[in-house]
Amino acid sequence: MNISYTRKGDYLLPNLILENKEQYNIRKYGLLRLDHIKNNKKSLYIKLLMHDELNKYLHDIDELVENKVNELIKLLAEKKYK
Repeated sequence: MNISYTRKGDYLLPNLILENKEQYNIRKYGLLRLDHIKNNKKSLYIKLLMHDELNKYLHDIDELVENKVNELIKLLAEKKYK
């Protein structure tokens, strides 16, 4: 990884450019996970943020949990009506 800098007065500022990645909408479970890692797993939060992977990570968590919740609801409905 090669980082270039621009001089502004006495300071060297990094020339940071984000990749053009797809941005996902984060729903309930992704937001809950975001709150958890911000408050309890700061190193993971900072790592994901610095590598521009936070949005994808939260989206994946959101999808995973949503699928599990839907499976549980389906199983409970089948169990109730047997």
